[in-house]
Amino acid sequence: MTESSMKKLASTLLDAITDKDPLVQEQVCSALCSLGEVRPVETLRACEEYLRQHDKLVHPYRAAVLRAMERVLSSRASELDKDTASTIILLASNEMTKTKDLVWDWQQAASGVLVAVGRQFISKVMEELLRRLHPGTLPHCAVLHTLASLSVANAFGVVPFLPSVLSSLLPVLGMAKQDTVRVAFCSALQRFSEGALEYLANLDRAPDPTVRKDAFATDIFSAYDVLFHQWLQSREAKLRLAVVEALGPMSHLLPSERLEEQLPKLLPGILALYKKHAETFYLSKSLGQILEAAVSVGSRTLETQLDALLAALHSQICVPVESSSPLVMSNQKEVLRCFTVLACSSPDRLLAFLLPRLDTSNERTRVGTLQVVRHVINSAAAQMEDKKPFILSSMRLPLLDTNSKVKRAVVQVISAMAHHGYLEQPGGEAMIEYIVQQCALPPEQEPEKPGPGSKDPKADSVRAISVRTLYLVSTTVDRMSHVLWPYLLQFLIPVRFTGALTPLCRSLVHLAQKRQEAGADAFLIQYNAHASLPSPYAVTGRLLVVSSSPYLGDGRGVAALHLLSVLHPNIHPLLGQHWETTVPLLLGYLDEHTEETLLQEEWEEKLLMFLRDTLAIISDNAWICQLSLELCRQLPCYDEAPQEKNFLYKCIGTTLGAASSKEVVRKHLQELLETARYQEEAEREGLACCFGICAISHLEDTLAQLEDFVRSEVFRKSIGILNIFKDRSENEVEKVKSALILCYGHVAARAPRELVLAKVESDILRNICQHFNTKVLGVKVETKDPALKLCLVQSVCMVSRAICSSTQAGSFHFTRKAELVAQMMEFIRAEPPDSLRTPIRKKAMLTCTYLVSVEPALNEQARADVIRGCLHSVMALLPEPKEEDGGCQKSLYLETLHALEDLLTSLLQRNMTPQGLQIMIEHLSPWIKSPRGHERARALGLSALLLRYFLEHLRVSALVPFHNLGLLIGLFSPRCADLWPATRQEAVDCVYSLLYLQLGYEGFSRDYRDDVAERLLSLKDGLVHPDPAILFHTCHSVGQIIAKRLPPDQLISLLLTMFEALGDPEKNCSRAATVMINCLLQERGGVLQEKVPEIVSVLRSKLQEAQGEHVLPAAQHSVYLLATQHCSAVVSSLLGSPLPLDSHACMLWRALAVEPRLAAQVLGLLLEKMSRDVPFKESRAFLLGRTPDRVATLLPLSATCALFEVMSTSAAGPAVLELYPQLFVALLLRVSCTVGVQLPRNLQAQERRGASPALAARNLEPCSSAVDTLRSMLLRSSSEDVVQRMDLEGGWELLRTSAGHEEGAARLARAMAEHAGPRLPLVLKTLACTHSSVYENQRVTTTAFLAELLNSNVANDLMLLDSLLESLAARQKDTCASVRRLVLRGLANLASGCPDKEKMEFRTASIRLFGHLNKVCHGDCEDVFLDQVVGGLAPLLLHLQDPQATVASACRFALRMCGPNLACEELSAAFQKHLQEGRALHFGEFLNTTCKHLMHHFPDLLGRLLTTCLFYFKSSWEDVRAAAPLFTGFLVLHAEPRQQPQVDLDQLISALQILLKDPAPEVRTRAAEALGRLVKLA
Repeated sequence: MTESSMKKLASTLLDAITDKDPLVQEQVCSALCSLGEVRPVETLRACEEYLRQHDKLVHPYRAAVLRAMERVLSSRASELDKDTASTIILLASNEMTKTKDLVWDWQQAASGVLVAVGRQFISKVMEELLRRLHPGTLPHCAVLHTLASLSVANAFGVVPFLPSVLSSLLPVLGMAKQDTVRVAFCSALQRFSEGALEYLANLDRAPDPTVRKDAFATDIFSAYDVLFHQWLQSREAKLRLAVVEALGPMSHLLPSERLEEQLPKLLPGILALYKKHAETFYLSKSLGQILEAAVSVGSRTLETQLDALLAALHSQICVPVESSSPLVMSNQKEVLRCFTVLACSSPDRLLAFLLPRLDTSNERTRVGTLQVVRHVINSAAAQMEDKKPFILSSMRLPLLDTNSKVKRAVVQVISAMAHHGYLEQPGGEAMIEYIVQQCALPPEQEPEKPGPGSKDPKADSVRAISVRTLYLVSTTVDRMSHVLWPYLLQFLIPVRFTGALTPLCRSLVHLAQKRQEAGADAFLIQYNAHASLPSPYAVTGRLLVVSSSPYLGDGRGVAALHLLSVLHPNIHPLLGQHWETTVPLLLGYLDEHTEETLLQEEWEEKLLMFLRDTLAIISDNAWICQLSLELCRQLPCYDEAPQEKNFLYKCIGTTLGAASSKEVVRKHLQELLETARYQEEAEREGLACCFGICAISHLEDTLAQLEDFVRSEVFRKSIGILNIFKDRSENEVEKVKSALILCYGHVAARAPRELVLAKVESDILRNICQHFNTKVLGVKVETKDPALKLCLVQSVCMVSRAICSSTQAGSFHFTRKAELVAQMMEFIRAEPPDSLRTPIRKKAMLTCTYLVSVEPALNEQARADVIRGCLHSVMALLPEPKEEDGGCQKSLYLETLHALEDLLTSLLQRNMTPQGLQIMIEHLSPWIKSPRGHERARALGLSALLLRYFLEHLRVSALVPFHNLGLLIGLFSPRCADLWPATRQEAVDCVYSLLYLQLGYEGFSRDYRDDVAERLLSLKDGLVHPDPAILFHTCHSVGQIIAKRLPPDQLISLLLTMFEALGDPEKNCSRAATVMINCLLQERGGVLQEKVPEIVSVLRSKLQEAQGEHVLPAAQHSVYLLATQHCSAVVSSLLGSPLPLDSHACMLWRALAVEPRLAAQVLGLLLEKMSRDVPFKESRAFLLGRTPDRVATLLPLSATCALFEVMSTSAAGPAVLELYPQLFVALLLRVSCTVGVQLPRNLQAQERRGASPALAARNLEPCSSAVDTLRSMLLRSSSEDVVQRMDLEGGWELLRTSAGHEEGAARLARAMAEHAGPRLPLVLKTLACTHSSVYENQRVTTTAFLAELLNSNVANDLMLLDSLLESLAARQKDTCASVRRLVLRGLANLASGCPDKEKMEFRTASIRLFGHLNKVCHGDCEDVFLDQVVGGLAPLLLHLQDPQATVASACRFALRMCGPNLACEELSAAFQKHLQEGRALHFGEFLNTTCKHLMHHFPDLLGRLLTTCLFYFKSSWEDVRAAAPLFTGFLVLHAEPRQQPQVDLDQLISALQILLKDPAPEVRTRAAEALGRLVKLA
């Protein structure tokens, strides 16, 4: 780029700086900055020259130019030469001081330029600024501001000039009367002082290391005197704050004696301002600086001010902190900094002030004081070292405070104490216990809402802070190790610390590992020396039990197991190797699961196995007995944690099972029975589990102890005869009985099978039934307690399961089986059928499942009763509960359903034959067809399960037919479209299983996989979709699969079953049935010829019954499909429909017209039927001499009606045109021979009664019917003009009557000649065969028609004259006089006709045509088309912003289509990604991406594309006009300097300069942006 081009570019942008739109102006500034980044000196000179030459330019625009200069200088000042720097400094100085008034944005912009230059040329800038300081005259405020800013930006450069600056400024301080000037002076003095302090603090890097504080002391004190004594008294708050801000750093530069002298006045003066100002940050910051200065000079005056200082600062720290206010937070930090200064200088006075305030009950005071104490502990550790006991004792009352804010503050203080050795002092243990107590807080006891700035409310809770503190203190503070170990162990057992177990265990693990590293002696716990520590038995039991709920309390299971593993040397010396192997496996299992996926029963079993193995390794009866004793002692600790208490019972049972002492076992079992809390369900279950586990090793002792307890005084006292009539006592007794019954059940379930069978009926069941059946005065009393019922069911279930799982079950005869099954069914029937409140029915069904498997077998009636009763109990339940309705309820529902499934499969297993399967499905059938969706879903799920089970266990010894396959598939397949997605899926599974069952019965092996049947599984995804189109398409595919695999003998039974489904109240299923029926007919209809009448008959009857609007179209399609394969049979069957045709019959006829070939075939058959029989029969009256009556015959009449219905369908048009002459002639003849013909008497009666609403509203009279059919035929064959002409002339009415029939035929001929002339040659050829008709009326009609044609010139035009004359000549000797008369009329006629007209339409080309051209441009024309694409690329891209949406859409299409022709994958991909129809287009982003790819792959196109853009600079559309410079800018942005020769830069700048004056702001903005990017080509 030449200098002249650069200058032109800069001047163009500078001329646009005056744009009125702020966005345009901002873009112009950005463009100037872009120029400055590349060519800083030229840009800055251009700006300077512009401002100098445009002296009248108003200040907002001058400020904009100066701001652009500052932005360039901030990064490119180092590239300036001295002359340019001097020029800019002079310009900025003049701009800054041009007016004495305060014009802040202008003067600040100029000041910014000076500061930016001052970073590199400080001497020149300071020289210019000092030149602006005139003796005895107040300096310009902007000069002061600039000096202040320079002091911060370049302290090393400014400080050497400070004496000169101060000597000029101080004499005129007193002259400053305006507050704004005074504020400027204060700001300058503050910055001067800060700069001086920075200079003095870094003398090693300073240009003059000899500078000392004394160089500024006198001048600063002079300034201090004015500021403090005069200006601080101002009423203007802003000035007071400016003075205070300046006094802080100034105090460090005051002479020591002067500072000491001023402190008694200075400190009270600052403190007094706290009451006058709401925002106190600047006061506190300055006060901190003054205090530091006072301490640094060893001030004695400070002691006298201490009380006032402490009181003021304490009141500031007690102000509530709003996290949304940064100044308040900063003020807190500055106040604490002040306390640090005072703590270092006067620690005793500070504590004497602070600690008594910890005893106050005021929250803010206590929290604020604790904050200060914590800060002082951390920041003044050396001064507080001998004050530790005093501080610890003062924490007594804060530890009792229940306020959350106070608690947080206390925890933070304790954390600080831990780091500085406080907790090693007497009283430190209380602090540790306090932290543990806060760790044990439950989350729900955190009532406070988080602050608006807090991201995670739980992270700031007392508990969260305490947990973090305990862990950090344990792991990072080495000196706390001997304090916390083993002290923290004593918090493991007490219930009140349960919530803290996880952090406790983690801390103890870390401490233990550190001890292990120190050596075995340091790690082993001396229990004699620590009497308060829990025993190893207590620790083992506690950690094992809490691990049973591993995810509670932030994952305490992992933490507890880690601690247990680490503590193994302190538990028992033999456990090390085993626990090192097994504990990681347990931890790994927890890592693999979450709280949602963990199977609690499986996890507990792993822990019990761990316990059993541990006891086996220890193998010390005394140790085991001691552990069992400790476990029993811990039972009350878990009264509020039923799940863990249940597990503790299991641990007790496991431990007792490992004990060899029978006396200890009996004793503990007795104690457990006597002390159990029987009212709690979980406890009853836990106690029973304990007895069951114990019975594994001690069956005889366990049973004996249960019987001993029943005979004991404790039990007898509770079931006394008098107490049983008292509700409360009865309830308590039944709870005890429930527990005992459960105990027997668990004993049966757990004890060795070889021992249990002998005791099932004699001991276990006898005692179970004895406890369940209560007798009062010898009368059996039915229990009302559902818990007792449930326990009985559970126990019987466990007993039955134990029998089934025994190896001797086959030979065991269960005498009480029928009695127990009846009892279970009684329980099931007693449950409410519509709700699931208890698990009784689930357990009872599960019990029946086991009972039906043992001998003796149930009879058929009993089996049926069980099936019906259980189905009714479950199927009628309300829909499956959702998760939000309660997880327990959902779980109970699922378990109940699984119990029913198990029972049904167990019953099916007893009769694994097609008949047995049929019986089961018959029981389910009413539920499969239920109007309630959830009942259908359950029934289909059960059916699918039973079919899978039947298939998996199928054993075929001989090839036998699966005789009910069609019926079953017909039952299930329509459910593929059920409203419930689950039902649809299950229906497919049912069909899938049935097809494989058929294959199995055909002899295929079980592992055979049929490709066709397997496709069903892939179709299940389509059934999930709610879109009906997808759904029914999938049903059609299912039907195709069924059709391919269904045996021929099952086809008709399947179809008939499907027809029944048409009336299904679930419309979707009815629709699916129609889809599948039609699919079956399409695929297999060819073998159904003999069944066509039956199928058509059933269809018609179903149409009468079905209510759904979808049934009729489906039935039409069925008839159509049948007709495509058996057309004649279908037509014959439909002709058997009674007359008059009802609406359904009419619609079935119309269905045969949907496809032209079939329609033509049907029309031909109907014409044949219509002519096969005589049109009427004659009968004479009883009296002689009467004229004969003519009665229409049924077949031709039915065929005529059918023809009308077929031709009334628009789709029949092609077929009617194909058979036009035959149809026209046949119907015309039908009209002629039915004139005066009557209906049969039975049909006359129906006509008089009137048609029912289901019947078509048509006249059945034979001639009218024929006329209507002829009229319909003409309409369908595009002869509407003929019909209209006949309507206007009344021709149709004439045709119907004997008197006017000839005239009607003549008028029809005239209409045909005028409007359907081209049809006449073939019509006449067909009519030629009718001159010898046996029916006189037909000869009359055809002759009248032919004669009238001679009255039209169509005879000449179509060269019909010869054939017409020949036809008439053949009729001259007809026996009928009317025929002969009409022949003579025809010979006398002369007529003329009119020509037809032909119309043509053309369409114009569009952008879309350009897009389509790529499809045909291949081979030699590809290069030519590519050139066209390149030429059209810029217009297409720019017109994406076209105001006409259709044009923009066409451009999208064209670009997408032409993209591949550019041979650039990235560009084509960008077009495809951004230009999809319907997708929002971010035009700027898209254009940027496009230009990047264009310049990378087609660099030679730059000039061509820019030239096209120039053309669009003049577009009449604003959006396109704005897009053109945007396109230009992006092209230049991605161009390389080597492409510069392609660009006429002057032309481009001139064009963009014109755009900068465009009326649209968006266009001007884009033009400025493009100008800024042109510098790229420099």
